[in-house]
Amino acid sequence: MHKYFEFEKLGTNYRREIIAGITTFLAMAYILAVNPYILSGADLPPELKANYPEFGAVFTATALAAALGTLLMAFLARLPIAQAPGMGLNAFFTYTVVLTMQIPWQQALAGVFLSCTIFLILALTGVREAIINAIPQSLKFAVSAGIGLFITFIGLKNAGIIVSNEATFIALGHLTWFQDNLTPEQVLAAKNALLAIFGLIVTAILLVRRVHAAVFIGIVITAIVGMIFGLVSVPDKLVSTPPSLAPTFGAAFEYLGDPSALFTVNMLIVVLTFLFVDFFDATGTLIGVAGQAGLLKDGKLPRAGRALVSDATAGMVGAVLGTSTTTAYVESAAGVAAGGRSGFSAVVTGLLFILALFFSPILSVVTSAVTAPALIIVGVMMAANIAKIAWDEIDEAFPSFLTIVMMPFTYSIATGLASGFIVYPVLKIFKGKAREVHPVMYVLFFIFLIYFIWLRE
Repeated sequence: MHKYFEFEKLGTNYRREIIAGITTFLAMAYILAVNPYILSGADLPPELKANYPEFGAVFTATALAAALGTLLMAFLARLPIAQAPGMGLNAFFTYTVVLTMQIPWQQALAGVFLSCTIFLILALTGVREAIINAIPQSLKFAVSAGIGLFITFIGLKNAGIIVSNEATFIALGHLTWFQDNLTPEQVLAAKNALLAIFGLIVTAILLVRRVHAAVFIGIVITAIVGMIFGLVSVPDKLVSTPPSLAPTFGAAFEYLGDPSALFTVNMLIVVLTFLFVDFFDATGTLIGVAGQAGLLKDGKLPRAGRALVSDATAGMVGAVLGTSTTTAYVESAAGVAAGGRSGFSAVVTGLLFILALFFSPILSVVTSAVTAPALIIVGVMMAANIAKIAWDEIDEAFPSFLTIVMMPFTYSIATGLASGFIVYPVLKIFKGKAREVHPVMYVLFFIFLIYFIWLRE
């Protein structure tokens, strides 16, 4: 096993990879609760919930899709990158496709399957790999740094350290709980924010002391302290039977054989939106996480074709199981920060998703406050790539800057990519360096313009 995953070449070992795999799982385990919550329409009025799949079935589909997708990435691409149903795409599935466009959820799953089939074709023909390799080095550094800021923003938001504000858009959250004018919800939010800050400080201290498993240990300590102070639920049982997958399994096939349902304007919009967002979200994640792990060779992703096939296949499998698009997860960077360098860490993560089917009560300790410190710390590490950008050359610096800041500011990796990729060739042309730009970048320029003008929701 260690030979297949090239432990000696990558300077890693079983202990590091196992810790990294566990860390990645803990950082993204929230999807097991959040994805079923969104896809089942749990926050919608009771009269609308009949239009959505069952919560339990989606939970099982989510865990299986994450497990199979991650194991596929592990053994086929041998990369320390996990996969699961993507955030953002699940919200688009529920609130835009099903709720607003009134497309049946079974038909929406068919749209997911079609978009991922197109992915697979692009991956097998080498088109998608060529796109990744054509991206300039400065933009690759920017993608990694931008994702770092993005996941830091996610961590700060999930912990309640920053909150929405009507006047300033975002602001510092409540960090004191003893004021008389606070509601019970605000008191709880303040305590969770303080728990996350505690975990952040502990993790940072461990990193300063060069403790290799600092991120993982930080998560464990934060969870224990949270249970002591009643902020994290103590599991009342360890084992439970997985919910039935029957309500969602194969539901997409109900519409895949019906041309009248598939070839409509609305379905074209649905398929293309899934295609664009997942294509560039996954591309950015693969480049960013691989770059953080030091796996890029001359700016190119090793076994990129296999990684892209794994990504596309995972999406198709997830659609058959009954969940929105399964894709590479940016939280894999948490495992990389814990020492993960090979696909074996992804093997560990995938197996943990299978175990999660039976030990779901334990997941109650993995709250947003517990995982937030890991995301913030990983963001710090990934932001180091900013230093590698040629800031003294404005034609390199400005597109990179846009890529970096637009990811957290728009809450979208794809939008960050689009912003930088549109500006890059324009500046190069006006600087007289049009021939230095890879032809693929010009194609992406027009594709992203189409994305912004017609397809982006």
